[in-house]
Amino acid sequence: MCVTDAEYEAWRAVRLTVEAGSRCLTVEEMRELDSPDRLLLLAVEDGDVVGSGIADRSDTAGAGFVAPRVLSAHRRIGVGSALLQALAEHCSGRLGLSKVVTGVDDDGSLAFAAHFGFVEVDREVEQVRTVGDEPAPTGPPAGVEVIEARQRPDLWSACFETFGKEVLADFALYAPLQISAEQWNTSWRGDPMFLALYDDEVIGCAGLNRDTDLPERAENALTAVRRTWRGRGIASHLKRRTLHWAALNGLEEIYTWTQAGNASMLRLNEHLGYVTAGTSVTVSRALPLTM
Repeated sequence: MCVTDAEYEAWRAVRLTVEAGSRCLTVEEMRELDSPDRLLLLAVEDGDVVGSGIADRSDTAGAGFVAPRVLSAHRRIGVGSALLQALAEHCSGRLGLSKVVTGVDDDGSLAFAAHFGFVEVDREVEQVRTVGDEPAPTGPPAGVEVIEARQRPDLWSACFETFGKEVLADFALYAPLQISAEQWNTSWRGDPMFLALYDDEVIGCAGLNRDTDLPERAENALTAVRRTWRGRGIASHLKRRTLHWAALNGLEEIYTWTQAGNASMLRLNEHLGYVTAGTSVTVSRALPLTM
């Protein structure tokens, strides 16, 4: 189990090697998410770290999340199986959950998951956008003001009950999201985060999370608009704001993950110049895990 900063850094090193194209939280960010529900493991062989894993409550209701990762030179000798078993036991035992989910991005990982009885329940599409000379967007609809969340730090937490719960409920997922106010405040706000306001209430958002390890890249944070304001160009305006900010701040590439069922956001991203780069398959199975 990871306890020291050095162990957290070793955990990050495995993640960055196995999933080289994905943003990884810093040790400080990981520490902020520490809780009794969250388990971080290292697999060590002859003193060398050869794998890592994470188990926690999933963002989808009633499920746990696991992610065992093994360095390529140490696969097919039981390391992944041992990690998966320990992570699944944490979810079924300590967390008392009856099912678990994970995401797989390649054929080998999909075969590993299928071997343990996981089945596909959803997909996410990765889209990538090269940042060029991005002009500032034209103005938002009449009466709508756009600010950065840091200008009004109270707004993000205050909008959870009205804006947050509504847009989270509309995610095109296989199961409803279950996000707490604390998670909303710590994990769902980008930096920068642009907020669209009408009558001083949040009606839309879009932002970025810069990759600390690859500072020329960033991942799109939540892009969402309240139901009554959709179809008026607000999402497009906000995403163009993020592209303009990216160009001004030295970013070269932005990537985003979108649910396969969210056709409108996939189309918007394509319209803005994003191209499809890959697919992640969400797989699930009942607990306890039998080996």
